[in-house]
Order: sequence, then C-alpha cells, then structure tokens
Amino acid sequence: MSFASLGLSADIQRALADQGYSEPTPIQRQAIPAILAGEDVLAGAQTGTGKTAGFTLPLLQRLHTGAPAKCGAPRGLILTPTRELAAQVAESVETYGKHLPLRSAVVFGGVSIKPQISRLRRGIDILVATPGRLLDLVSQQAVDLSRLEILVLDEADRMLDMGFIHDIRRIMALLPQQRQTLLFSATFSSEIRRLADGLLRTPRLIEVARRNSSAEQIRQRIYAVDRRRKRELLSHLIGANDWRQVLVFTRTKHGANRLSSQLEKDGLSAAAIHGNKSQGARTRALADFKSGRIRVLVATDIAARGLDIDQLPHVINFELPNVAEDYVHRIGRTGRAGNAGEAISLVCVDEHKLLGDIERLLKRKLTRDVLPGYEPDPNIAPEPMENRRGRRQTGQRSGANAPKHRAGRSRQGRGNRVNH
Repeated sequence: MSFASLGLSADIQRALADQGYSEPTPIQRQAIPAILAGEDVLAGAQTGTGKTAGFTLPLLQRLHTGAPAKCGAPRGLILTPTRELAAQVAESVETYGKHLPLRSAVVFGGVSIKPQISRLRRGIDILVATPGRLLDLVSQQAVDLSRLEILVLDEADRMLDMGFIHDIRRIMALLPQQRQTLLFSATFSSEIRRLADGLLRTPRLIEVARRNSSAEQIRQRIYAVDRRRKRELLSHLIGANDWRQVLVFTRTKHGANRLSSQLEKDGLSAAAIHGNKSQGARTRALADFKSGRIRVLVATDIAARGLDIDQLPHVINFELPNVAEDYVHRIGRTGRAGNAGEAISLVCVDEHKLLGDIERLLKRKLTRDVLPGYEPDPNIAPEPMENRRGRRQTGQRSGANAPKHRAGRSRQGRGNRVNH
C-alpha cells in the first residue's frame, strides 16, 4: 500500500518522498483515511509505530483544503505533555508540510514567552503546544482558540499521568463545540476511556498493538544486583560490551544528576536530562547524545515519551519506575520501527514488588540473570524507597493507585516508513 492510496495530496506525497518514505505503517493505514473523512479518532499505538505522521499528514491536508481563518487564529492544535515531544511534533509538521502554504508554531515552557507571543500575533494555521504554556498565552490574550477546527491530544495517557487533566479541561472550554478531535495514547486505561467519552463524538477506534504491552522486538532482561553495586554493574555492562549509545532511567532528578557524575568519574561520557534542567541544557544534552559526543544519557520519566532517537540500541532501568505503565514507555525508546532493541533492568531487593507489578502488566515473566561477580547478598533486607514526591515508602504502589504528581507550568516539558 502506498501513501497515494490513502488519499494524501501530491504535495504531501512529495514531502514524504523527500524523506525517503514510501510505505505507510499500520497505524497510518488506519488513521489517515478516518481523519481525512472528518471522523473523531481514538487511537492506541505503541511508540515508534509512526503515530505522529498518522495524525500530522491528514491534519495538514484537511487544513490546506479548507478555508483559511481570516484573523490568523490557529485552525489546528496539537497538545503534547512535554517540551521534547512538542519540538519533535513541530518538526514533523514543518517537514511534511514544507510544500504547503501553512504556517505553524510551537510553544512550551522553560523559554521566554515573548518571542512566542510575537510569532502567534503574526498569524498561524497549526499550533503545537504544552498545556501550561498554552494557558499562559491565553491569559495574555496572545492566542485565540475560538476558530479551531482540529484538536489532537498526543500521548494523552502521559498528560493524565503528569496531572494535566485540569489544564486540558480549561483548554476544552475555550474551543468550539464543532470540531474534529483526535486522541492518541500508548495505553488505554479507564481514565483515558473517560476522557475520550467526554471529548469525542462516536470516534473511530484504532488499536494496532496489545494494550499496555511492550514492543515484541525488544529483548528484555533483569539483572539481580545489590542496590549499592548498581552503578558498578552499569559501568561494567557499558564498558565491557562497548555500548556507544545507552539511555538510562532513574526515578528522581537528584539520582539522575548523581549517576551522571559517577559515570563520568568511571570514564564514561554522560549527561543528565530532567525537569529541573533548562530547556537549553536539555536540548544540548539530547543533541550530544544523538551525535555520539556522549555515550550515556541519564533521564527521569519526563524524558520517557519525548525522545525520538533513531535505532537506539540500549535502554537500562537503573531503577524501576513506581508506576508499571512507565516501564512500557521507557523501554519503548528502543526497538522502534522494526529495529531490534535491548532493555535491561537492574533490580535490587527493594524493587521486587515493582517488578511483580510490571510482569502482571506484561502478562509474562521477564528473563532473570545474575552476572558473575555481582551476585546479590541474600542477607540484605529491603529498604524503603523514595516515591515521586520524595516521600519514603515500603509498599510501592502502581497503576491507578500510584501517587500522581502535578507538573508545574515550567516542566513541559528508519527504512522507508514514517516512524515519527
């Protein structure tokens, strides 16, 4: 099947050809015709399946063939949970729409708002935004959402996870009732179902992967190790195997900073990326990681959804996440677009409950290994761990009972298929 057979215009097909893309992915084959037909869509797809192009391509075509808003108000709005994802989606809009006379802009927190206000006042067709910064711009009367035609909620489950539900509801109240709404989510929780029921009108349901499942092409392994020897084992694995590009996840910002510094002392080039880093520092760290200037990028869960790294070979959970679903999002950074990937978790005695939660979610047991010389001491007792709010806990909760944090306004954050 070609992109032409999906009903996309010649100008959009030319932009795809410029990128070397010729064959749509499963999510694109299902979503693009439905969106072009004007239907609301509720789509579930794992990361790396091409979902961004699945909504970006038909959105561009529908806005191009429609009548432009005379006042320059946005006609398409794409909401994302993080800055990194917003920048990635905005880049896709520009890439696929480069032969169309549509204007776009991206806005998010962590950077000056004044240039964003200036850009919006010149008029745009498509706005990519994080919820907090969008509401800041609305409060300053810099953006008018009353003429919106198409709304996209990307990574909707992550937005709920990060506490954006109230911001989303405030934004919904500013939009016209007559609009097309597209909701994309990696998982279909009961909260996502309730959100969809309130926003979508008889939506087309599209699901191209098992619910809450990890990508099948990812090799997943568990290394049992004592908590105090995790960093030593991590450095050994990277060095002994000569891994050149490794994404490592920690639970806390402080832990990410500390681990990054320790790896540097071990002779491994590393950088940390999390919500307390400035947008400039996060952008530089990601660029250095992609280019190979640093081998190890240490991240908190804020980066689990916004990073788009071609053919990332290794993801390591230095610490397991408190919420089992976040494990799926973390390891989804590798094994994208049909490429093989490896996800390794370093698990100490404190994390056995969290590991059990993950395996129940995946409906499978993960392969357990012990590396000679790093055997865990059976006499070490479990200790309480810090949860996302910094409190100590002994019975780690997951899923719907997990503690939710409220993201502040300042934290927003290949082959021949389109895999963005």
